[in-house]
Amino acid sequence: MLEAEYYDDLETRDPEEREIQLFQALGHHLKTAKADSPYFQDLLKDFAPDDVKCRADLAKLPVTRKSDLGQLQKATPPLAGMTNIAPVNFLRLYQSPGPTYDPEAKGRDWWRVGRALHAAGVRPGDIIHNTFSYHLTPAGMMFETAAQAIGCTVVPAGTGQTHQQVQAIAHIRPSVFAGTPSFLKALLDRAAEEGFDASSLTKAVVAAEALPDALRQEFQGHGIQCLQSYASADLGLIAYESKAMDGLIVDERLIIEIVRPGSGDPVPDGDIGEVIVTTLNREYPLIRFATGDLSSVMGGASPCGRTAMRLTGWKGRADQSTKVKGMFVTPTQIAAVIKKHPEIEKARLVVDRKDDQDTMTLLCEVAGGDDELAGKIADTLQSLSNLKGEVDLTKPGSLANDGLVIEDKRPVD
Repeated sequence: MLEAEYYDDLETRDPEEREIQLFQALGHHLKTAKADSPYFQDLLKDFAPDDVKCRADLAKLPVTRKSDLGQLQKATPPLAGMTNIAPVNFLRLYQSPGPTYDPEAKGRDWWRVGRALHAAGVRPGDIIHNTFSYHLTPAGMMFETAAQAIGCTVVPAGTGQTHQQVQAIAHIRPSVFAGTPSFLKALLDRAAEEGFDASSLTKAVVAAEALPDALRQEFQGHGIQCLQSYASADLGLIAYESKAMDGLIVDERLIIEIVRPGSGDPVPDGDIGEVIVTTLNREYPLIRFATGDLSSVMGGASPCGRTAMRLTGWKGRADQSTKVKGMFVTPTQIAAVIKKHPEIEKARLVVDRKDDQDTMTLLCEVAGGDDELAGKIADTLQSLSNLKGEVDLTKPGSLANDGLVIEDKRPVD
């Protein structure tokens, strides 16, 4: 099976069929989460799983934010009651920066990263030089278990020790690199500097950092085809790049929404917003999990033949909170202003400094607004943030499609 172009038949499903099957599975998923997970039992107490039949229904459920995991886990250790099995029944428990804690359950390729490796051309018999960390964080094991599922041999290199690593590459002759793009460049530079042969590397699957086009071309000059994957310690694989290199293809076990930062409200396809993920992972059933990452949906299917939703890639962070006159202003507050005034199609708070004083101007896309509406919006902004700000009504479509809700233009001292 793994010699085929596609990892499995799921990748080429009719998109409507995929949507139906995902939401059928989601109904059962919500039932088990409410039955077995104390956190989701409480969070979803006012919602009936059978009522969630489409994306519009899903958008009514509350959001759980990645940025809140640390406090939630501190209040209810070790995993905030978000799991469907007891912590002692997991295979491994990890610590990620924050700190936050992430589980791994038993099962073949539990993180689902094998799909990304396969799309990058990794096949049984490849040797993978895995430079993701094996220390406390799950990244190393995410790629290790994916390689095992495909039938590959792994060099568990981890991070650092570039001299020993290029020495191992020259001796073992791995064909695949897994790690960050910056570390791949560091190894290639070190190999050239010390005279080690790294030419066995012909494929690379990179994550955790942006991959600039110039760096991808540099790797191509070394004979390495380098493709990206998008994953996280809590969700596993989110999306991955195929050889078509035309967007990131969403994993088959996820439902992804793009929402206005600070809210749970979906934005139109093509608009940049925050990535919200619902995973059909039985043991760790994250539902409407706000990643804090910005991206947007690409139209159509990938030229490679895979038919799942595609993302345009990482476009920045959704958490754009800033301090004004000593008080935090957050995207959630701006989202509340928009909800209070449905005339607003899109808004952006611009924070600046004039005469050594912080200033706020809320730019609002409104069709046919007037001074009276601007005054009402300004009052709402002040009541929600405890800060005064100007309101500037602009024409629909005038604000950039970049996902920014708060733009801090103050000079850095």
